[in-house]
Amino acid sequence: MKNLKNALFYFTVTGFFTALIYWVVGQGKNLEIGRKIIVQTTKNSQWNQFLDSLFHNLEHPLAVLLSQIITIIIIARFFGWIFRKIGQPSVIGEIIAGIFLGPSVVGMYFPEFSAALFPTESLGNLQFLSQIGLILFMFVIGMELDLKVLKNKANEAVVISHASIVIPFALGICLSYYVYHKFAPVGVEFLSFSLFMGIAMSITAFPVLARIVQERGIHKTRLGTIVITCAAADDITAWCLLAAVIAIVKAGSFVSSLYVIGLAFAYVLAMLFLVKPFLKRVGDLYSNNENLSKPVVAIFFLTLILSSFATEVIGIHALFGAFMTGAIMPDIVKFRNIFIEKVEDVAVILLLPLFFVFTGLRTEIGLINDPYLWKVTGFIILVAVVGKFVGSALAARFVGQNWKDSLTIGALMNTRGLMELVVLNIGYDLGVLTSEIFTMMVIMALVTTFMTGPALDLINFVFKKKDSPVTEMDVEVKKYKILVSFGNFEKGKSLLRVANSLVKKQKETSSITAMHLSVSDEMHGFNLEDYEKATFVPIYEESKVLNQEINTIFKTTTDIENDIADISKQGEYDLLLVGLGKSIFEGTFLGKVLGFTTRIINPDRLLDKITGKEGLFENSIFDDRTRQIIAKNKTPLGILIDNELQNTDKIFIPIFSTEDSFLVDYIQKFIFNNNSKINIVDVKNQIGNNFLIKNAIQSLEQNYPDNIALVSESQILKSFLIKQDLMIVSLESWKKLVESQSVWLSTLPSVLIIKP
Repeated sequence: MKNLKNALFYFTVTGFFTALIYWVVGQGKNLEIGRKIIVQTTKNSQWNQFLDSLFHNLEHPLAVLLSQIITIIIIARFFGWIFRKIGQPSVIGEIIAGIFLGPSVVGMYFPEFSAALFPTESLGNLQFLSQIGLILFMFVIGMELDLKVLKNKANEAVVISHASIVIPFALGICLSYYVYHKFAPVGVEFLSFSLFMGIAMSITAFPVLARIVQERGIHKTRLGTIVITCAAADDITAWCLLAAVIAIVKAGSFVSSLYVIGLAFAYVLAMLFLVKPFLKRVGDLYSNNENLSKPVVAIFFLTLILSSFATEVIGIHALFGAFMTGAIMPDIVKFRNIFIEKVEDVAVILLLPLFFVFTGLRTEIGLINDPYLWKVTGFIILVAVVGKFVGSALAARFVGQNWKDSLTIGALMNTRGLMELVVLNIGYDLGVLTSEIFTMMVIMALVTTFMTGPALDLINFVFKKKDSPVTEMDVEVKKYKILVSFGNFEKGKSLLRVANSLVKKQKETSSITAMHLSVSDEMHGFNLEDYEKATFVPIYEESKVLNQEINTIFKTTTDIENDIADISKQGEYDLLLVGLGKSIFEGTFLGKVLGFTTRIINPDRLLDKITGKEGLFENSIFDDRTRQIIAKNKTPLGILIDNELQNTDKIFIPIFSTEDSFLVDYIQKFIFNNNSKINIVDVKNQIGNNFLIKNAIQSLEQNYPDNIALVSESQILKSFLIKQDLMIVSLESWKKLVESQSVWLSTLPSVLIIKP
């Protein structure tokens, strides 16, 4: 009755007001009398009007900007993926993506497309949006700086850091003496040109360096601490020096720049002694809150914007104000994490690639069209490497580091990356650098960043002492070794319970290692140790409950799937246990559409489609990460679908084929170590038809009569399934079970899928 009333009301209201609209529009025709109304009378006028409107919309500045962003993000992610695959920081790929979309490639070979995608009048919008991205990024960089490390290692770090700035700065000024006449813009003083050449040679990319240190597993070593501290000191010094250089360039002379520098000094004092205590007070008040209220977030973002505005007006660039705001944020890990999470994804994924492309649009490789120009480029690279690499290495050796560590510090400090592009763009905007010298310096930034990884590998090879990617490995070959790889602690605890049930009574001849790998792009150096400790606290607590000793491995990486496979292989583990994530593409038509489009955006999945490892329109029953682990791992693998697993006392194991015979070994381990009650389901009489499986199960029945029970397929009812703790099944049998849409799936307990 209620539904009928609602339907009547709906149709009455919509019908009445639709009729009213129609009547008013009809009456409105009378108002057109006496007005010159232009009516299209051609046959295709309506279609032509539609096309004209469509093309007009495509040329609207907002549509142009959105199409630019879509193209930039797709190309940047693709190039970033390629460079990650060859062991390079993704930022190099994103920079090259910018050059690719600029006049060096797309503009040269597809000029019409380039002109349509990047019309000259649209570049202003792209520049301002990229500058907003840079401001947010520098805010994050400031927050990631751990100023506490400077107090502990200040002496050595400051010596190495300042040497790594002064030496290349001096060499850059010397270089500018020889290239000023030919490459400096007309009307630019030698002082301004030489200072920018010097600062461009001196910069170090702290974010890229920190990622490399984390990925190579040296962040917890003494060397890692020193190099991170050096980079932090370098970052602070270089940005202060850059601010002074900008002030001198804008003022026109050193004497007149003193006013700007004095004002900048007053700004820094105000930030340190007025703004910082205020922000600390706010941070202390809200440090225990899980989420920050919008007024609190507004206070910090307003501080960021005001600080950037102040430094831009003073004349030392808005980026310095953003960096300074990040550096004085409350020294509370949780507090900084909240802001980094709010800002970083938008800045790094959405806005920062716009900066790379804007830089690429200014970079014309075609300008370097003469052997002489390539010689000059090579000489610039040589001066940059000698100044930063050799200067840092010699300073490190002087303060007492051995040659291996000194050269490693030199190689890492030579990384320039994104920060170099920031400096070069500032110089270009100020008119200090020409297009030719700008392009040469961009090439230098790419080469010095690209060479970091190979240089570190060469140093390790020469000194015959490569860093091990894992810690505290068991060397006893006879031990049954289980590696538990977990993403979140709840899954980690469930995986640990399964591992414990397999070795509980064999602790002398077995070991369990809990491993957590984190994507390095999502980690921040300032809270790495705290994050590691917090990650393993619940796992340690669970191990005490189980009375099980565990080893731990923590590592940051750019390729979790490959690292899991490498570590399990190098450690010679007998079983790898992982948790299963849920595929977002299951269950809906939209999910299938998204799943198909994701294969195009995700190059790993696209390659699997092309090579036939996965059907073109088929959605995997596993999430992407699990699917990659299965494909790349050679160690016996257990995948846990966790349904609040608390114990493994009641287990049922279906035998679907003769290939499931290896499950007998796991049956024996669960019975011996955990005294589990095992129900074995003979699906389609597979046990009876296979002599080996039949004999093995009969032997288990004789040895453990109270722990083994054969169950027919017809007995697997809902009442039976809800009493079980765990189902164990082979990988191939699980695929068949899912594909057949078995009625079991709706009532299953936790499931352990095993690949032999």
